[in-house]
Amino acid sequence: MKLAIIGGTGYVGLTTAVCFAFKKHRVYCVGRSKEKIEKLQQGIPPIYEEKLEEMLKTVLASKTFVPTLNLEEAVIDSDVSFLCVGTPSREDGSIDLSQIIDASKQVGKALKKKKDYHVVVVKSTVVPGTTEEIVIPILEKESCKKAGKGFGVCMNPEFLREGQAIKDFMFPKNTGIVIGELDKKSGNTLYKLYEDFDAEILRTSLRAAEMIKYARNSYLAKDISFANEIANICQRLGIDFLEVKKGMEMDVRIGKGRFLNAGVGFGGSCFPKDVKALIEKAKAVGIKPRILESSIEVNELQPYQAVEMLKQHLKELKGKKIAVLGLSFKPGTDDMREAPSIKIVNALIKEGAEIYAYDPVAMENAKRIFSSSIKYVESAKEALANADACVIVTDWPEFGDGKLYRHLRGEILIDGRRIVDPRTIPSRLLYCGIGYPSNK
Repeated sequence: MKLAIIGGTGYVGLTTAVCFAFKKHRVYCVGRSKEKIEKLQQGIPPIYEEKLEEMLKTVLASKTFVPTLNLEEAVIDSDVSFLCVGTPSREDGSIDLSQIIDASKQVGKALKKKKDYHVVVVKSTVVPGTTEEIVIPILEKESCKKAGKGFGVCMNPEFLREGQAIKDFMFPKNTGIVIGELDKKSGNTLYKLYEDFDAEILRTSLRAAEMIKYARNSYLAKDISFANEIANICQRLGIDFLEVKKGMEMDVRIGKGRFLNAGVGFGGSCFPKDVKALIEKAKAVGIKPRILESSIEVNELQPYQAVEMLKQHLKELKGKKIAVLGLSFKPGTDDMREAPSIKIVNALIKEGAEIYAYDPVAMENAKRIFSSSIKYVESAKEALANADACVIVTDWPEFGDGKLYRHLRGEILIDGRRIVDPRTIPSRLLYCGIGYPSNK
């Protein structure tokens, strides 16, 4: 098929575009930034994602991937358009649909000039009712065509984990594929695009597809906040949360899952904004979402646990040198959106600490967020050599090696992700992990 990916320079859009192109579809990757499109034409992705650059160069060479600024041309020459634009949070937590509205208008105008049947697919995360109440009316108005007759509409939520997005897209067996359809003809077109993927495909209504995305992310966010709250209690009671976690996972009703891992909280472009958006949508229809609100409340405070541990053992943070290992919200990505490191670093700056920060890929993005008072170093060893204490914020695999911390000048290691086995670090160090009573 021929596809147009609107918002193709972002995480979801670019992953979708490159992966479909890799599967031999002709894909127009539509962006608004001339600089980003020119970089894509040179094989340089504007984001970091494992295997993305390698696959991008492959699809450029095969001419199945076409970066473009011309949305109208892309829509007219394609069978399916995917709306992959951003839907960020407003200050009150509600969803900002300005980009989806603008994209719908542009696609609608292009459809007016198109004779052939075309399916518009909303892949952006939008609250239930958005596709029916906002996207379709705009498309109909701008195209002068009727949805279901002049063009088709589907809602196809993404379940991509940053850092593993390529793998998740190409092999969606663990998440399945959800197709929300306006009618059978719309759904059949999208089904053909996905039928060779090894995954269960659920065909449902537009609103159910929208809700599935929010329900999944909210459920996982709830698990993380629950684990963090239990871990905080364990720490006060001198109990190792990892032992409690193992005991919980023995129960088949709970099972084993990484979302019961305790740490400094979740971040990124999905969990925080999606839970907040669902909270506001629930309130709008007269529901008080107590569990969702509690999940966010616990997560908002969780990063400060690491700062409190530092204050407990260093007493005074002013003038102290702190190594911060990891800045991105999770390993495998350079994304800093809602990263716990932001709260931790800003709190340390406020306390007067001197920060030596290191992240394998996210430091350039971090420089746009933090003040110039932070010292960015070239390696974890360099950060540790200057530090009175260390905080592990992101669980990059290299930070899990206990031998690394022999380079720590000071004696306090705060493990915000519980990735270091305290038995492997030098005996002189005091180890404090989230949900761990410390080794001294």
